[in-house]
Amino acid sequence: MSINRQIILFSLLLLGVIVFFGISDIDLTIQNYFYLPQTKQWIMNSYMEPYNFIFYSGIKKLLIAIAGLLFLAFLFSFKVIWLKSYKQGLAIVILSAIIIPLLVGYLKKETNMPCPKQEIQYGGFYPRTAVWEKYPDDFFLKPYRSKCWPAGHASGGFALMSLFFLFHKKRNKYIGLTIGIIVGWSMGIYKMLIGDHFFSHTVITMILAWLVILIIAKMIYSLRIIK
Repeated sequence: MSINRQIILFSLLLLGVIVFFGISDIDLTIQNYFYLPQTKQWIMNSYMEPYNFIFYSGIKKLLIAIAGLLFLAFLFSFKVIWLKSYKQGLAIVILSAIIIPLLVGYLKKETNMPCPKQEIQYGGFYPRTAVWEKYPDDFFLKPYRSKCWPAGHASGGFALMSLFFLFHKKRNKYIGLTIGIIVGWSMGIYKMLIGDHFFSHTVITMILAWLVILIIAKMIYSLRIIK
């Protein structure tokens, strides 16, 4: 399927998924498996090691290191002959690693959607609402805005799906795509287990990330600024 058709398809899919999760209770059904109502705790907390290091602090440092190495490879691609054919792919991966987390971070700031642990049914104070809905008039909003929609932590992992455009061989392309999906979901599931995100938050981030990657790839290939 062409990039243009994929952009249209995933734009529609993103809109459909947002609406579907906004009007259904799938998120609550899934999240209930990770919450212990007797103790009012999640089956995992953010301080448990080595899980915090593996799926949060450690993986964030690793992703930053990978981005740094890829940026160096991009710089060398202007001089090193065998790297020149990877120049556009490297640009797509680097831009994805920058733009996707920034975009998701902006959405998290603006949407003011709560984490599971902030909602009333899980001991918080936020009422259940869809992203397009306003909070009830009698809801007293705390001095801070919640920043939980979509999943920001997983966005860095899903940015690795851009590795699809780095490699030349079809097999390697799909290996790169799979790596991004696995890393993103491992980060997203960890956040679900500690009550920081609903299932939909990660699904939406994954679709949004791939859509952004497609747009970046389209621009790189069409503008031909990087050859």
